[in-house]
Amino acid sequence: MNALISWIEKGKPFFEKISRNIYLRAIRDGFIAGMPVILFSSIFILIAYVPNAFGFRWSPEMEKILMTPYNYSMGILGLFVAGTTAKALTDSINRSMESTNQINYLSTMLAAIIGFIIMAAEPAEGGGFLTGFMGTKGLLTAFIAAFVTVNVYKVCVRNNVSIKMPDEVPPNISQVFKDLIPFTLSILILYLAELAVHSIMGVNMAESIGTLLAPLFRAADGYLGITIIFGAYAFFWFVGIHGPSIVEPAIAAITYANVETNLQLLQAGMHADKVLTSGTQMFIVTMGGTGATLVVPFMFMWLTKSKRNRAIGRASAVPTFFGVNEPILFGAPIVLNPIFFIPFIFAPIVNVWIFKFFIDVFGMNSFTANLPWTTPAPLGLILGTNFQFLSFVLAILLIVVDVLIYYPFVKVYDEQILEEERSGKADSSLKEKVAASFNTAKADAILEKSGVKEITEQVNVLVLCAGGGTSGLLANALNKAAAEYHEPVKAAAGSYGAHREILPQYQLVILAPQVASNYQDMKAETDKLGIRLAKTEGAQYIRLTRDGQGALDFVRSEMAKEADA
Repeated sequence: MNALISWIEKGKPFFEKISRNIYLRAIRDGFIAGMPVILFSSIFILIAYVPNAFGFRWSPEMEKILMTPYNYSMGILGLFVAGTTAKALTDSINRSMESTNQINYLSTMLAAIIGFIIMAAEPAEGGGFLTGFMGTKGLLTAFIAAFVTVNVYKVCVRNNVSIKMPDEVPPNISQVFKDLIPFTLSILILYLAELAVHSIMGVNMAESIGTLLAPLFRAADGYLGITIIFGAYAFFWFVGIHGPSIVEPAIAAITYANVETNLQLLQAGMHADKVLTSGTQMFIVTMGGTGATLVVPFMFMWLTKSKRNRAIGRASAVPTFFGVNEPILFGAPIVLNPIFFIPFIFAPIVNVWIFKFFIDVFGMNSFTANLPWTTPAPLGLILGTNFQFLSFVLAILLIVVDVLIYYPFVKVYDEQILEEERSGKADSSLKEKVAASFNTAKADAILEKSGVKEITEQVNVLVLCAGGGTSGLLANALNKAAAEYHEPVKAAAGSYGAHREILPQYQLVILAPQVASNYQDMKAETDKLGIRLAKTEGAQYIRLTRDGQGALDFVRSEMAKEADA
């Protein structure tokens, strides 16, 4: 097993490079920006269809009223995502552009949206246009529109292909003419592509993509497809790379389109049988976080004899219940721990197999609503599938199955830690792990050398992770400690990719372990603004979230480095 872990770690730089790909990141960040639309629309889905489970159905008129907000939000999600993805990709490319020659993200957003409409909308009789492919069915087209648009702008801006105005012309007017050529070229290219596809296939670009990729979508919804996809989630996280950053962008178009397809099937009185959905990922596969770890903290609390494991279980239970499982992943640890390799990979796969079995054999309806990922998994499963009786049975069954899968490995690990505790090695082993990632003596030396014993001026700290949940643990610890010790420190939590607009407000940015591989990309942004940047490792991060004084010392040492430099 250790040989396997060693082999996996050798491939880690390659996987990290994939996770930092600007196009995959643009898709993920584009979805994050559009998440309010997705969650808002789901409120009306729940109101409209959850009562069905209790024998109550709205009248057709009332159902139409409830579905109108959904149709004008989720129904045109592709339009929004075309713009937000273009904006995210523009931000990434601008990091490598000269600060005096940047791409105008507002212009790329508008061009991408117009290009998307050209490729996804159909003229309607009597004026206007049909929106059948402007929602989740048009997401792949939205990505194409964004990628083509931004790359056209990139070529034009780097080569100064623009209409230059005299210096006397106000900058905002000059910017309009600077954007005119790339704006026109990008839309023209997308329009020509639409005309070509329409002449060959007789349908617009969005519909043709759906037709061509339909076999792939069906394969992805089968047992083999879901095994590969959701096994990859856990595999990447096990080697210390945030799996969703790699896998989610690749399947986002399918998962959100399938939720809408399931809803349409439900409305038509048919079986909502699409397994591969965002709800499946959040509330079936990653119950309590990647690795289906919902049960693990409770097993550590109640089924282990080691004092250390019980303490880790107590500290991890609440965050894991809400989908933030880094405390157990790095506190146990589970990540890169050979003992937990099999259950960490196997439990999510078994969960989704059971879910598909319930759908295919028992006729259970799949997810028809998108809920926040922080919704506790059993509740998210029940709500997202409209309170079906089978969803209650499934939630209980998954918990039992995950306990059975993890139990023998938890017992083996507990025996290992018990032996270390008996021999007195456990505490020293933990201290060594912490010291390797956060050297307190070194921090003290930095503070002493710089003469900075305390923070005298206001320091705003931004803690970033992938989704804003893990970062909240450290931000809360910092704020609590700052209030207790009367330090002028204010911390906020955020998600990587949604930070760029608020970045200038902060003096220090701390990267959580799951996004630490983005250090160089982030440094390019912080250096331009004169902001201090720090990254953390697993054991270090968990220690800081539990030690407010230590978290303040970390901030002091990082700011002292800046002062000393």
